[in-house]
Amino acid sequence: MIEDDRLTGQYIVDGFREEGHVVDLLTDGSQGLMQAAAGGYDVLVVDRMLPSLDGLAIVQTLRGARLPVPILLLTALDGVEDRIEGLNAGADDYLVKPFVFGELSARVAALARRPPPAEEPTVLRARDLEMNLLTRRVTRAGQAIDLLPREFALLECLLRRKGRVQTRTMLLETVWGIHFDPQTNVVETHVSRLRGKVDKPFDQELIETVRGAGYRIPA
Repeated sequence: MIEDDRLTGQYIVDGFREEGHVVDLLTDGSQGLMQAAAGGYDVLVVDRMLPSLDGLAIVQTLRGARLPVPILLLTALDGVEDRIEGLNAGADDYLVKPFVFGELSARVAALARRPPPAEEPTVLRARDLEMNLLTRRVTRAGQAIDLLPREFALLECLLRRKGRVQTRTMLLETVWGIHFDPQTNVVETHVSRLRGKVDKPFDQELIETVRGAGYRIPA
């Protein structure tokens, strides 16, 4: 439970504990994100308005890191657009304050009954290269590498499918969301820039060109 109003938070925690649940209460957004990212939770209940990091950012960060834990957003923001924004960010459910605890409990129970999806890693590695999807930090041989968002997405795509060739079409669809060939060299340009940061400063190249096919990071 991530809720900065201590009275509301304690009310909810007490209710869940009476039902036999084990509950952790965090009152700060950044600390809540770190705790949630550590894993081991069946459901997260997250307030929308939080100090240091709001609930929407927490949801987006966890989903960006492919953490599959069910999340219920609990908030006083009751507009239709607010609910749409929360669900589109990756929340599984949305409950508006004020609320009845019985409804919150029933919604959490419904989320907990969902079969868990296969858990995906939050850190991707290839040899001495490491990408942390939560902190969005990339290092090679312990040295930090600063990537632009599109470069990060391109490297993530190659790392998630390491050992397999990624064609130009696959990269256009995954990284740029383009489902047709626009006859542009955007892929080649970004791969070249990525190599300049990930490969050139180091002794061994990781990003391979497979002639006539595409690109690959060896398994």
